Amino acid sequence: MRFYVLGNPTKPGVREVADRLVPHLRTCGEIAVFDLDQTADLSRTCADMAFVLGGDGAILRAARQMCYNQVPVLGVNLGKLGFLADLSVEEAFSGLPKILCGDFRVTSHLMFECVVEDDQAPKCYLGLNEIVIETGPPFHMLEYEVCVDGEAALHCSGDGLILSTPVGSTAHNLAAGGPILGQELQAFALTPIAPHTLTTRPLVESAEKVYTIRLMQARGAWLVIDGQEQLPLTLAHRVTVRRAPVQFRLVKVPGHSYFHTLRDKLRWGTAPNYRGEPG
Repeated sequence: MRFYVLGNPTKPGVREVADRLVPHLRTCGEIAVFDLDQTADLSRTCADMAFVLGGDGAILRAARQMCYNQVPVLGVNLGKLGFLADLSVEEAFSGLPKILCGDFRVTSHLMFECVVEDDQAPKCYLGLNEIVIETGPPFHMLEYEVCVDGEAALHCSGDGLILSTPVGSTAHNLAAGGPILGQELQAFALTPIAPHTLTTRPLVESAEKVYTIRLMQARGAWLVIDGQEQLPLTLAHRVTVRRAPVQFRLVKVPGHSYFHTLRDKLRWGTAPNYRGEPG
């Protein structure tokens, strides 16, 4: 087997865990890329699995780093929540022999392409979680329109808009009051941020459709992709989001299901205890 070892070196313990992990991987395969700075171009290399050390942010960077050559990712959590990186260091090392023997499954998840156009050449970004159009300092209300397959679907004023994949639905989208989507659904969630209306609500629609966003009032507007790429927007910009031709692939080991993660990380669906606190 061939492996990538990727990670976020700013997280405490990442380099130490990587040093422990590499000898184990070399007993049954080859380290194709060792890149804790996540700067290597992985678009033209190949591997059977990527071990990503850090947190969900490191996984988001790894997904974009692999670009259109996605390989299965096993995330080891050295961060805080760790929704995608749902294995602790201890769980990763205790389960490593089974993982290297193939005792895991791989789930596939929607990714998106975000095309930004103005009077210059279009720029295309690949993402996994979400795009956010938001106001920044100085803060001003934004006015925008969303078209779905060319048809006007939403005209709104407020603090911005989140267009999220199912994987990203438990991130910024959830914090803004958007819905949780099953991770393997092929759909997008559109969640207005603080809409200046009593009737606008989040919308879930098919990933087979194309979503185009135009700004009518854009002073101080920014586009943020996966919380990591950002660029300023003007009235001249058009932002188009569509399904990417590749999918993100996540390694899941026995005992770690999506609902287990929801309950364990977000306390979703858990009964309160006698004190009225989450059980």
